Amino acid sequence: MFRHLATLVLATAAALSIGNVTQAQDGPGGFVTRATSAYVVDLGTGTVLLNKNAEQPLPPASMSKLMTLEMLFEAIKEGRVSLNTPFSVSQRAYEMGGSRMFLELRDRPTAEELIRGIAIMSGNDAAVVVAEGLAGTEEAYARMATQRAREMGMSNTTIMNASGWPDPNHLMSKRDLVTLAAFMIKEHPEFYPYLSEREFTWNGITQSNRVPLLGAGVGLDGLKTGFTSAAGYSLTGSAQQGGRRIVFAFGGLTNELERRQEAESIINWAFRQFAEVTVAQPDKVLAEAPVWLGAADTVPLVVAAEARALVPAIGSDTLNARVEYDGPLPAPIARGDILGKLVVELPEMDPISFDLVAGADVAEGGFMVRAQAAALRLIALARGGSETALN
Repeated sequence: MFRHLATLVLATAAALSIGNVTQAQDGPGGFVTRATSAYVVDLGTGTVLLNKNAEQPLPPASMSKLMTLEMLFEAIKEGRVSLNTPFSVSQRAYEMGGSRMFLELRDRPTAEELIRGIAIMSGNDAAVVVAEGLAGTEEAYARMATQRAREMGMSNTTIMNASGWPDPNHLMSKRDLVTLAAFMIKEHPEFYPYLSEREFTWNGITQSNRVPLLGAGVGLDGLKTGFTSAAGYSLTGSAQQGGRRIVFAFGGLTNELERRQEAESIINWAFRQFAEVTVAQPDKVLAEAPVWLGAADTVPLVVAAEARALVPAIGSDTLNARVEYDGPLPAPIARGDILGKLVVELPEMDPISFDLVAGADVAEGGFMVRAQAAALRLIALARGGSETALN
């Protein structure tokens, strides 16, 4: 079997002009972020718009409370607790410093109140209460959350506590934070609105949501801020404009004003400097792959559904792409079987890939096909060749 590559030139649906970028940049179109690490994804197409040190495990500060919320959301959806389930407040939770919900030992907050205490107030005490309520101890919760993170594909995440309290081993990459946020948005639409509520009052103390730009007209509608001296001023956020939604995470800024400005800068750039284009339609045959011992010699390769991507608005009206598959492909083949990848090279961006599937059924060849293949194999071997010489 050999890896086959075929280069394609795909015309896009948008009329885009050519531009040159000469300045140092972090993203397409000359975009530069002040963040030391950042990751921006278009949720609809999966296109990575910005990747700056996004795989590096770093202190996430309170942004790791998103994992605590995720574990609680899953417990609610699985019926292990309900929004009205009361939780007890331990001495450990009561003594937590930093940002707090201001829980008292006598309190019995419900799961819904704790969601607000974490999402809006960033309560370290509320996070510990949830962890202990779900797993018995915060240490047990940390092991459980780390395992769940691995299952979700968050390979650069290690959870040591529920709040993001500084610990040299408590780390998350910006890519993992975006993966987590995107999962929460897609899988828990009924809970996501909690992350955009503007304020919450507990024990007579009203606190405002720390997420900047809520209600500012730029589309930002959640998720979570973070700050420690090691993490800097950070944000995991999501914004929606029209039919598009982006999810992003960044960190390493020096103050709240910089964090707010950077969030707005990323949102404006992501929505204004990219155009959504059709890469391929499912009725378009992109390649004919050879078939081994089949009733047909080749099988058409197509995308399973309309393939769309974001491209820089200053770029080219064509995209370079390649078809990748291991072939010849053994029969039988059923229409819809995943057989390869369409890899699209995006200007100044990471490549994006789409599954290629069989566009037709190919049955196994009959006796004559197999007899002919056997004869060719014998001839090749007699000449000192090999089976792979026939591929």
